[in-house]
Amino acid sequence: MNQPTLIQVIGATLFALAVLHTFSTKFFERLSHTNPRHAGMWHLLGEVEVVFGFWALVLMLFMFGISGKEEATAYLDSRNFTEPLFVFAIMVIAATRPILQFAGALVRFMARYVPLPQGMALYFLVLSVVPVFGSFITEPAAMTLAALMLRDTLFARDVSNKLKYVTLGVLFVNISIGGTLTPFAAPPVLMVAAKWNWDTWFMISTFGWKATVAVLVNAGCAMLLFRKQLGHMAARPKDDAAPVPFAVVLVHLVMLALVVVFAHHPAVFMGLFLFFLGFATAYQRHQNPLILREALLVAFFLAGLVILGGQQQWWLEPVLMGMDANAVFFGATALTAITDNAALTYLGSLVEGLTDEFKVALVAGAVTGGGLTLIANAPNPAGAAILKEKFSDNAIQPLGLLIAALPPTLVAVLAFRLL
Repeated sequence: MNQPTLIQVIGATLFALAVLHTFSTKFFERLSHTNPRHAGMWHLLGEVEVVFGFWALVLMLFMFGISGKEEATAYLDSRNFTEPLFVFAIMVIAATRPILQFAGALVRFMARYVPLPQGMALYFLVLSVVPVFGSFITEPAAMTLAALMLRDTLFARDVSNKLKYVTLGVLFVNISIGGTLTPFAAPPVLMVAAKWNWDTWFMISTFGWKATVAVLVNAGCAMLLFRKQLGHMAARPKDDAAPVPFAVVLVHLVMLALVVVFAHHPAVFMGLFLFFLGFATAYQRHQNPLILREALLVAFFLAGLVILGGQQQWWLEPVLMGMDANAVFFGATALTAITDNAALTYLGSLVEGLTDEFKVALVAGAVTGGGLTLIANAPNPAGAAILKEKFSDNAIQPLGLLIAALPPTLVAVLAFRLL
């Protein structure tokens, strides 16, 4: 391993502090109550979505001070911020009332044909069909839809903490593996698909069918475990009282589809997004308030991850490349918990001469571990931003999420290793 530079060491240290910070947000929230003079700053640092953006800012200050303006700005220019921009745009569009009403009506229609009580059927479909649908509308869009549907149905009433965390754990894991039926929907797959020539048929035959089995098992087990607490999901959300005209729904669906199609071209999809904002303003009576704040916070989180993650290659790559195909699956699953899974697969794509077995194991491990923490998979902060208000202290405890996500992660491990 090459000797790391001073900036790389600082970057790794700050990355470790950022990971520690994500597990310590409750401490900063307590400080905001005990130290009212600086309550605003402590509350800001208690927001999970702010963590990586804050430490990325610290890294850039170090870089400006040590390397100078030219090198620091050149580093920023070398980072790819397409994913944070895309997640921002897709979150806002997918969370609009027309899209939510359409998705809700579709899920309810499917629930009629599931031979279960309506509440159980809806819970099962939101945790299974919506994540698999993420293979076509992208994982961030599926996460946004599923989280909002859960917020307005399951979490509309007080439910047990155990149900909240298990639902969140299953949702995060299922979204991470559910996007593997196509080569463009899951961030860790997207990073390697073009370079390794993975098409849709390869994805379905190698990953997709196994992931679908795991998704169904996870959703089914959670449904059976909490079957007595799901009855109220059958009640229609109050929002359904004001149906949106079909023409408006159609425009929203077209805009969502176009943003997905041009997901790799920020100039195109951001232009489409600005047009969408104009349309949404023109027909404001058919909209709920747009979730611009939540989406911006998630984009800030992901942008910080992009900046900090760029300084981790010097230690991550040797760790990954020192493993065989079997070890890399479990290594990637574990490493994903402390770094974005797309970053892991991206590093793998930089290495020449990898065996096909190694490539498959790396990606399978990366998506398997994608539900363990908020930073493990790009869509996770989007789901957390939408659902955290339903948790005590308006915060999702990282340890609670980790414990809840372990059983569905184990199901995914078994699916990818044994099927």
